[in-house]
Amino acid sequence: MAQPKPKVLEYAVEVDRGGRMTVPGGGQLTPPEGWSADHLLLAALLRCSIESLAYHARRAGRQLRASGFASGTVTKRAEDGRFAFVDVECTIDAELTPRATEVDELLEKAERDCFVGSSLTIPPRYDWRVS
Repeated sequence: MAQPKPKVLEYAVEVDRGGRMTVPGGGQLTPPEGWSADHLLLAALLRCSIESLAYHARRAGRQLRASGFASGTVTKRAEDGRFAFVDVECTIDAELTPRATEVDELLEKAERDCFVGSSLTIPPRYDWRVS
C-alpha cells in the first residue's frame, strides 16, 4: 500500500523597493514606521499561535476570541556568535465559548501545531490565559 502524500503548504511574498509587501494575487501591506522584520516575525508567531488554538477550538466545538503580546531578545548566540532570537515569549489571552474542560489538551495542540513557533531554533515560551 502506498504511503499517503504529506500535506504541503507553500507561501510566497514579494517586497518591492518601497518596502511594500504583496501576496501574489492578494493584498498589499506597507509596514508602519518603526516595524522591522523582527517585529513581523513576532507578529507572525503570535498570529499563528492564535490561529492554531482557534483551529483546535473549532474542532472541539468551541469559538475563540483572543489577543496577545509577543516579545523577544536578540543577541549573539554563545554557540556560534551569530545574532539571533535567544528568547521569545508569547502571552495570549483567550476566551473559549462554551468554556472548555480540555483546555490543557487544546493548548498543547496549539503550541505543537503553530508552524511559525516550531520553525524557530528556540522554542517560544507560552503564557496562556484562558477563560
